[in-house]
Amino acid sequence: MFKTPVSRPMLAVVAAGAFVQPTLAQEPAPEAATLPPMIVTAPRVPSTPTHPSNADAEAAARQIPGNVSVVPDDAFRDRAGVTTIRDVLLYTPGVFAEPKWGEDTRLSIRGSGTARNFHLRGVRLYQDRIPINQADGSGDFQELDPLTFQRVEVFRGANAFMLGANTLGGGIIFITPTGRSNPGALVRGEGGSFGFARGQVAYGVAQDDWDAWGTFTTMTQEGYRDHSAGRSYRVNANGAYQWSDMAETRIFAAYNNIWQQIPGALTRTQALTTPRMATASALAGDNQRNLESFRVGTVTGIRPQAGALIEIGGGFVHRQLDHPVFQYIDQDSNDLVLFGRTNIDGTVAGLANTLTFGFNAAVGRMLSRRFVNIGGRPGAQTYGSVDNATTLDAYVQDALTILPGLQVIGGLSLGYAMRDSDDEFLANGDQSGSGSWSWANPRVGLLWQATQDAQVFANLAWTTEPPTFTDLIPQVPNGGFENLEAQRSMTIEVGTRGATGDFSWEVALYRSWIRDEIQLFSFGNGMDFAVNADRTIHQGIEAGAAWTFLRDTISAGDNVTLTQAYTFSDFTFDGDPIYGNNQLPGVPRHLYRAELRYRHPSGGWIAPNVEWVPQAYYVDNANTLKTDAYFLVGVRAGWEFANGLSAFVEARNLADTKYIASASVIPRATQQSQLFEPGTGRAVYAGLQYRF
Repeated sequence: MFKTPVSRPMLAVVAAGAFVQPTLAQEPAPEAATLPPMIVTAPRVPSTPTHPSNADAEAAARQIPGNVSVVPDDAFRDRAGVTTIRDVLLYTPGVFAEPKWGEDTRLSIRGSGTARNFHLRGVRLYQDRIPINQADGSGDFQELDPLTFQRVEVFRGANAFMLGANTLGGGIIFITPTGRSNPGALVRGEGGSFGFARGQVAYGVAQDDWDAWGTFTTMTQEGYRDHSAGRSYRVNANGAYQWSDMAETRIFAAYNNIWQQIPGALTRTQALTTPRMATASALAGDNQRNLESFRVGTVTGIRPQAGALIEIGGGFVHRQLDHPVFQYIDQDSNDLVLFGRTNIDGTVAGLANTLTFGFNAAVGRMLSRRFVNIGGRPGAQTYGSVDNATTLDAYVQDALTILPGLQVIGGLSLGYAMRDSDDEFLANGDQSGSGSWSWANPRVGLLWQATQDAQVFANLAWTTEPPTFTDLIPQVPNGGFENLEAQRSMTIEVGTRGATGDFSWEVALYRSWIRDEIQLFSFGNGMDFAVNADRTIHQGIEAGAAWTFLRDTISAGDNVTLTQAYTFSDFTFDGDPIYGNNQLPGVPRHLYRAELRYRHPSGGWIAPNVEWVPQAYYVDNANTLKTDAYFLVGVRAGWEFANGLSAFVEARNLADTKYIASASVIPRATQQSQLFEPGTGRAVYAGLQYRF
């Protein structure tokens, strides 16, 4: 997908819209008539009721009055060493995704979850449109394998309204291929610095009324830092049966087995001088995060009539986490999700109208135990609980075309969440607790097709984010159960996107007023707890652009494309009694990435690239300690042969710059605070892929 160089910047402009405009899958011809030619560049792989094509996802994105993105797999499959969500979303503005160690990543969209120093809060994750977060909203990146995705869809903030994602950061969907979109076989091998090696095999097949696709990947790496080795085995598969031209059922299954050492966070000085070292505590405790999970899900799509689509489905996941860190954490969880959604295209008073409504329900149960960590093995038990979570939401949205090219969008989301933790360790059960939260979130927006090739959008939306168990139950002995309010925000967003000639762009500005943001505050004795801040403000700019030029310079058909992504993040307390108007820690104010790619018609290409964080950012609420500014230079190249073989190589951080990739946050830091995750030094990766 995005085979022409001009179209690549649109990965920051468009987003998948299986929930928004599914009727596009039935009518491919109108898409070409209504979208700018630069945008409709993906191969015309037919959509099915359960699996919209990349091209239909791009088209549907233009029906959303906000900043959304779709990243096709050829934006990251021609790279070697892609292991984290950061590698996938490099040129997606508004997304801060930086590696910690192994396959783990610190993710924040519009400042979401900045106080979460491990795992994930504030962004809903979906695989094949089935929620993969735990029922309490927590998530884990290690279950996501970039090589198993056909595309990644990013819905920032309240633009994830019709996913049922009521979080500040929005939602991300990871779509796997099918036997119809990716028929035939694929074999891939990679290797590179720090003991990295990975292999993949995949196969897809399609017949008249059924299709199937599956893949197996395995990876090993010793890691840049001491005590950061990792191993993983993953299986992903799906199959579908078409009952008729109007109905299809697809079943998904995934298995993950991951072993990962943890080197620990360093002090600022250590991260910038001896970045490869592991902490003494990580070595003594043999710190690890080992995860085994099995997931199964299904989606049935039904088109009862032209202009209507009904989807209903669900999923179940079992996870086993063995996690020796400050204590030995042992968690066994089961989560069940159900969902349904309907789109109906029609008219109201002679005006074009699209009505969308749906629901999501998640129920989870986790047995959580903690033990003294004795060299990576469990000692005496220190904590035990059974945690039950329920999260329910329902939504309705209507989009009415009031004038040619002008849509008015309005919607309402209703939700309820319950968290209950039963202490099964202390005889008196003093650490038990429960809480419930409910909400109503409205949304209004405008979408103006200013010209055939350009759009202007605006929206005002509310979100509500109930706390997770990690927020509610401090990870210390005798921590108890904290009563927290749900985090609520109101966001206004304006922007534009489009393409003209050899230039394409997207720009969005937003401002969020947040009450009860879940942040870390200190209560003495060296203990920090998640509590509700009073008021905070998140505002920023998300900008992406690309320009293709120097056509036919060396030979007929060659060209150069400059792709750029810039994110400005200004997140502050708002008159806080303790921290005043200090900056919120954890995310850089400025993040710029760019790539200059030369393509030759023979199939060869080369692409130098840069990443620039020009200003250090704070790692504590008190604004006493910062990271460090950095500038990285890399280059990648490849060759796509006509017989299905492709070769690619990438050199990262050519200057071997010592820098801080990400950092944990605390209320008040000192020079001795171990918060910093060093970035990887100079590295080279190479690979071969063969499709047949």
